[in-house]
Amino acid sequence: MRRNGTSEIPPRLELECLKVLWRLGQGNVKDVRRELIASRNLAYTTVMTVLDRLARKGCVVRRKVGRSFLYSPVLNRDSLCRLAIRDLVDSFFEGSEDALLRYLRSGETSTAAAHEVHLDTALL
Repeated sequence: MRRNGTSEIPPRLELECLKVLWRLGQGNVKDVRRELIASRNLAYTTVMTVLDRLARKGCVVRRKVGRSFLYSPVLNRDSLCRLAIRDLVDSFFEGSEDALLRYLRSGETSTAAAHEVHLDTALL
């Protein structure tokens, strides 16, 4: 599913912020940044910009609490997973879920075979 030629799937950084909000339930910029800092040292203003972008897109809602905004996810994990899978099926499998399933099943054997070939060449 596409909107104005762009994917409805959030870019990686937006998705990372959404994952934090899913875990926390809600949070301000400082809360989200604190959770992200272990894997990405992002500036406060970067996290603020990303959360504001998510709010404009309708993925989160924000409300003023004191001097800051508190962000809560609107888009849930399950809905986003469904969108991502639908996007994958439409983009790579001509809309056929059966084709995706066949691909995944064939990948089990081809992945193992590719791994064996890699091991064989590594031993040479």
